[in-house]
Amino acid sequence: MPHTTRVGVAVDIPEPWGSVLTARRAQAGDPQAAFVPAHVTLLGPTEVDADALPAIEKHLAAVASAHPSFELHLRGTGTFRPLTQVVFVAVATGIGECERLASAIAAADEIDRQLKFPYHPHVTIAQDVTPEALDTAYEDLADFEARFEVGSFTLFLHGGEGAWQPRRDFPLR
Repeated sequence: MPHTTRVGVAVDIPEPWGSVLTARRAQAGDPQAAFVPAHVTLLGPTEVDADALPAIEKHLAAVASAHPSFELHLRGTGTFRPLTQVVFVAVATGIGECERLASAIAAADEIDRQLKFPYHPHVTIAQDVTPEALDTAYEDLADFEARFEVGSFTLFLHGGEGAWQPRRDFPLR
């Protein structure tokens, strides 16, 4: 039986906005706030064969070199309710770029991940909390706005406990 590890790929939200959004997630009572800094997911948590990590990294490097850097504009809030109890900061500009990256990343032979829902780039700010906490997070960040250049994405590993650990950054073309 192969030894597996959990990977994820994301765009980190830079300062000063990253710590603001992570703190807001903690304020909502979200249990993941301490382990997952603010980010836009490109590949959600996925179990892979640990021996496949070099091939996955090679694939990610090829994806990054084939995609240019782009502007990400975050603006306002949204929610996936009633399907899932999630409130997020919305991606206003950069949606297509995130979608293309996510699709290219998931195309790796070593990655087998079935999505429950269509990919929708966003920054989670409240999940697994009371409806009141979801409502408050939605209202508190309704006027949130940030613009920044995305020049890379990051491969993260998770050992089953604690925070996700960055393994390697992949600079975009």
